[in-house]
Amino acid sequence: MVGTDLRLVVGLGNPGEKYAGNRHNLGAMVLDRLAERGGLARFTLSPRPQVLIGSVRLGTGPGGAPGPLTILAKPTTYMNLSGGPVRAVAARFELPPDRIVVVHDDLDLSFGTVRLKMGGGEGGHNGLKDISRSLGTKDYLRVRCGIGRPPGRMDAADYVLRDFAPAQRAALSTELDRAADAVEQLILQGLTATQLTVHTRDREEGDS
Repeated sequence: MVGTDLRLVVGLGNPGEKYAGNRHNLGAMVLDRLAERGGLARFTLSPRPQVLIGSVRLGTGPGGAPGPLTILAKPTTYMNLSGGPVRAVAARFELPPDRIVVVHDDLDLSFGTVRLKMGGGEGGHNGLKDISRSLGTKDYLRVRCGIGRPPGRMDAADYVLRDFAPAQRAALSTELDRAADAVEQLILQGLTATQLTVHTRDREEGDS
């Protein structure tokens, strides 16, 4: 499966039903939406590395051809140990960091906002910190999915490990589609074109 067009998309979260609906699992939720779009019925559990993994073709390329082959991966470790599985899957498919896309929740963006970038800081996100440490670089692609800041004096660690508020749950499916659209466009058209489309859209809709 190694090839010049291959990409790895990682959705971050914590394992188990206890955490499935948490804000911190937003990246894993987006990955499930991408799996649905690609017709992936179920992920395969790989104990070494600890990851749920599958492959799909996302989007539609030139002339209506299927998009490039994409590996979807969800680490089955806890968030702060995401790096080892990501490094191992990338090594298995001989993928350099610039072909790795990490989808994750982001406290610094309002709910529903999507931002894309290459490299840069991790914003205190423990999953990103461990991936950067394990890869030995911060220069991998990020799809940042906003969850907003905790209300009042609520601790950020408690906030991310709670489910979405009722109003947000009602809008969650739409937001998952928006993030999945961004991932597909990123794979098909690259970072600059996708940033132009997604960031401009959010500005026009009044997001920060």
